[in-house]
Amino acid sequence: MISYLKGILTKKSPTEIIIDIAGLGYSVNISLSTYEQLPEINTEVQILTHHHIREDAQLLYGFATETEREMFRLLIGVSGIGPKMAQTILSGIRTDELVRTIAVGAISTLTAIPGVGKKTAERMVLELKDKVAKMEGSEKIIDLPNTGASIRSEALTALISLGFSREKAEQSLRGVLNDTNGKTISIEELIKRALQYSSK
Repeated sequence: MISYLKGILTKKSPTEIIIDIAGLGYSVNISLSTYEQLPEINTEVQILTHHHIREDAQLLYGFATETEREMFRLLIGVSGIGPKMAQTILSGIRTDELVRTIAVGAISTLTAIPGVGKKTAERMVLELKDKVAKMEGSEKIIDLPNTGASIRSEALTALISLGFSREKAEQSLRGVLNDTNGKTISIEELIKRALQYSSK
């Protein structure tokens, strides 16, 4: 089992990176969350991994933090969620926000994530609510001030109506929420900052 990789980052995109280790190029699937924390191309990087083995392929999924990797492993344990969907979920919402969302059972926030329907969201809450509470450091995450689920969802809808792609809207919102460090923010301010963030 491959636990982590350390080498030269030769290629990166929001969904995949390639790491050169002694002349071998390892392809690693990543979330948008991990992508935003990567260094520049041709510099050294260390990434935590989950080695997924199936009959027709061996796939590597990479994570910038142990919390994200742990959340990924919890997600793929839920009926109906495979590694690709887990990667999509972690791209659509910050890991700490996902922990809080599951802990409080905010179904509407989960269904706002691309690819997550109501039944899948309900299964996530049912099967993971107790488990996320046991994650290391989860007490601090769950107790952080939270930008309301409905506010985030409304902001996402507003940005899409303004012509943003869902991916671009999510990326802008995530950037703003990362900058706020968990502080509560109004929907007007959130949209305003997201518009500014997208123009950077």
